[in-house]
Amino acid sequence: MGTAHTTRRITMTPAAARVVEAAARLFYERGIHAVGVDLIASEAGVTKKTIYDRFGSKEQVVVEYLADRDERWRAFLAERLDTAGREPAARVLAVFDASRAWSEEYSTKGCSMVNAHAEISDPAHPAHPIIVGQKAWMLALFTGLAEEISPEQAGDLARTLMLLHEGALVAHGLAVFPDPIPHARDRARALLAAVAEAARQG
Repeated sequence: MGTAHTTRRITMTPAAARVVEAAARLFYERGIHAVGVDLIASEAGVTKKTIYDRFGSKEQVVVEYLADRDERWRAFLAERLDTAGREPAARVLAVFDASRAWSEEYSTKGCSMVNAHAEISDPAHPAHPIIVGQKAWMLALFTGLAEEISPEQAGDLARTLMLLHEGALVAHGLAVFPDPIPHARDRARALLAAVAEAARQG
């Protein structure tokens, strides 16, 4: 399913891992801009000097936080795609199932990448490639599956699936209405059934 971003990463020590763990919780709960290095250091049980010695800047802490979230999501999704088997429509629906499970366990306030992009829209920020890279990777995943389902409509089908998926993540984070991800899954299933029926009628 492709490779992760190539943004510069640091070597993790136990202290650095505590910093990322604390920062991840604080960034997700309060927002990246609202959390300072002093608070991260206090929560991680390290000094500010330790953070700057290891990471160099708060921006690199943000990089590590988002890169770790991205890597864990990709591994989480890969397990569920493996379980879904090789049938492409089933694999598409498995993406929605994985997102629902991930959101319930790890993303109660919405997609961390979408939330981060609301604060980091400058392409010069070192974390920006991680944010947009994950979404590009998701579109590539949907495109690959769509090509197996309907090569002639692959681009349009993939973009529609992506919009259903990402819209559901945003709606989940905003709590606009109950169970948006299962709703999006149902619409994706109906779309896939319509594409399959059109192909049969050929």
